[in-house]
Amino acid sequence: MLTFSTEDLRVQDRFDHWCEVRGRSLFGVTIELERERRAAFHGRFVARAFGGAIVSEMHASCYRIRRTEADIAQRPGQSLCIGLQVRGPGWLETGRVPVQSVAASELTIAHSDMAFHAVPAHWGSFEYHMLKIPISGEILLDARAHDLHAAKLPASAPAARALRALFGVVVRGHAPLRDPVADVAHAARLALIARGRLPAGSPEGRAALRAGLLYAARDILVRDMAQPKLSPTRVAQELGISLRQVHVLFEPTGRSFSRTLTDIRLEAARRLLGSAPAMPIIALAYACGFESLSVFYRAFQAAYGLTPRELRRAPAEPAHRDAHP
Repeated sequence: MLTFSTEDLRVQDRFDHWCEVRGRSLFGVTIELERERRAAFHGRFVARAFGGAIVSEMHASCYRIRRTEADIAQRPGQSLCIGLQVRGPGWLETGRVPVQSVAASELTIAHSDMAFHAVPAHWGSFEYHMLKIPISGEILLDARAHDLHAAKLPASAPAARALRALFGVVVRGHAPLRDPVADVAHAARLALIARGRLPAGSPEGRAALRAGLLYAARDILVRDMAQPKLSPTRVAQELGISLRQVHVLFEPTGRSFSRTLTDIRLEAARRLLGSAPAMPIIALAYACGFESLSVFYRAFQAAYGLTPRELRRAPAEPAHRDAHP
């Protein structure tokens, strides 16, 4: 893991060091900021290798950033970049399409070696996450990616929901990954499907869609677990797929839809037992979506080998499970 922060640097050195480390050395970009704004500059950057790709997170004061032809020639990337503007909206110019506004929570997709110019919409601070995937023939298949200029992902784009869910898992760790290398490849192919470069109906495209939709389904279960009537039908309607497809999504995990939902509820209940010690157990059970206290007790004891009251009395003792959700 690589971590860089301006916190321990002299104020007058912070912006120049950021330009050198984050800009020229790591990404080959040109960073610009008016001199009068540099005294208040701050930034933190974290990058880690994951599944053959690089995951990075940036928190910093706003600035203008360019990837010029000279930058590309000096530091070519040969990668597919999927970025999330977490906080701090801005404007994106590529010279090929009209200037695009990129709002918080929007994804962008680009080849690393396409020129762009990004300008903040305001001069506060921003947060940005990126998945940078080295391009190979195995990932691309027969798709063309070298000319993918930076463009934001419309919510209606093919595979958008699947890509967003998979990106969240890979970059922010929303759920455990069964195969990081495969999921990084799935993310790349979903990005290519969304940009119209890879057919969704190809075997690899279908596999990527299934992987992304599984994580999207899990996101729904986590979000709506408190609703006792949460069902596969409701998930199918939200994802725009058939009821049978919902069940097929969970088959590779070895755990059914209902078992996965129960696991998620039990894990939430276990956390609440420790974080909310004064919360009545019956209220805790209902808050996690269990329809009755007796159902909750049976499921909890079967999973952890202790009753909720026993686990609460011995919070320091680890609870073991026979499988992960």
